[in-house]
Amino acid sequence: MEILMSIVVGILFMAATYLMLSKSLLRIIIGTGLLSHGAHLLILTMGGLKKGAAPLLGEEASSYVDPLPQALILTAIVISFGVTSFFLVMAYRAYQELGSDNMDQLRGNDHNE
Repeated sequence: MEILMSIVVGILFMAATYLMLSKSLLRIIIGTGLLSHGAHLLILTMGGLKKGAAPLLGEEASSYVDPLPQALILTAIVISFGVTSFFLVMAYRAYQELGSDNMDQLRGNDHNE
């Protein structure tokens, strides 16, 4: 299962890199979202995909699951949601002011004159 998850993480990183290298601001934002989802899956996979009981006192089980990767992922999901919403508001405001979401035009490097 870890090999399959590693392949999915690689595909997410590949798609995110492709989207972040494009000229459209919306595609860059979607790429950062995919990159964060890939990082979440990577943390979960590296934490180990094991079956077991929650590590609670008084519970007797043959194996336990480490809750630290899940707590890190939960925190990272909240942070990435906030960053993505900030990027979307910033992109909308830039589109309102400048009328374009092309990164070359936003930088002032428009060579079509």
